[in-house]
Amino acid sequence: MKGWGWTAGGVLILAVVLFPIYWMVNVSLQPSSGAAFTPWVPVELDFSGYTKAFRDQGGHLMTSLIISVGSVVLSLLIATPAAYALAHFRVRGAGVVLLGVLLSQMVPGIVVANALYTAYNDLGLLNSYLGLILADSTAGIPFAMLILRAFMGALPREVIEAAWVDGAGPVRTFRSIVLPMSRNALVTGALFTFLFTWGDFLFALTLTTTEDVRPVTLGLYTYVGSFVKDWSSVMATAVLASIPAVVLLVVAQRYVAAGTTAGSLK
Repeated sequence: MKGWGWTAGGVLILAVVLFPIYWMVNVSLQPSSGAAFTPWVPVELDFSGYTKAFRDQGGHLMTSLIISVGSVVLSLLIATPAAYALAHFRVRGAGVVLLGVLLSQMVPGIVVANALYTAYNDLGLLNSYLGLILADSTAGIPFAMLILRAFMGALPREVIEAAWVDGAGPVRTFRSIVLPMSRNALVTGALFTFLFTWGDFLFALTLTTTEDVRPVTLGLYTYVGSFVKDWSSVMATAVLASIPAVVLLVVAQRYVAAGTTAGSLK
């Protein structure tokens, strides 16, 4: 009975936590109305909210996808070789570099956004895909570097030394030995970088002033406005914006679990 009590308590807490998600889906499947007056169960399904969300926010969803994928690629291209060098080479000042990486995670995002706005205004990077990719990578690169360094540092030293004995240089060892063995950490770094970028609102709000390049987070923010009567479309947009993150988490969860253990090998 004690076990059943804990289970019932866990189910109750889970229901409370997941209720906003259920309400979001429920409102999105019903005719346009005030969210407070929406029935608890969608008796008559209405997909007009999704039709309007695709029409109004489809371009913003694609913008977020382009920026997120670009941030993942840029972050891994920089973080992976940097983590390899810090993990397997005697780099002078490596401790200072790691300290700087950690400190960079403590800087408030609004401080970085304001500094980038001034620089982007001079460089002409406002309202551009490249500008947002670079800005969002400031969060992805340090995180991916820390994850990858911890994982690569736990790789068997004997395997890497054996590659060197066989004549493989540092680059060949990195490409043929270290990268395949670090798959779990790479997936973990890529996933969290994607999630950071996909959910970014601060950089999108600060570094875009037109509708030419507008991620879905900012599109949803402007969509809501001050007085909203069409909550069905708003919630449908929120559902569509949640799908990529949910799918990626479900698909990559086993890699993430292995990657965060920093070096589990068969």
